[in-house]
Amino acid sequence: MQSVAVAPNLIDRVEQTALGLGLSVKRIPSGAGHDAGLIAAMAPSTMIFVPSVSGISHNVDEYTTPEDLENGANVLLRMLLQLAM
Repeated sequence: MQSVAVAPNLIDRVEQTALGLGLSVKRIPSGAGHDAGLIAAMAPSTMIFVPSVSGISHNVDEYTTPEDLENGANVLLRMLLQLAM
């Protein structure tokens, strides 16, 4: 799958939502073949990344703490609620 552009306004919204929850943010490029690559052809999309311990990702040793998973889910929930208004 080729890389696709995600929606800049949604990237901004992810960042603003995370900051509003007191979380740190870092914009990172991703060349991985995520579902967003398929969705972007039909609708605006973006991705919310959460930290993996020791930076290990896409590997059997990948681990993300329950707290970081909850934080990512809360960013998604708040964004969905905002977009629904």
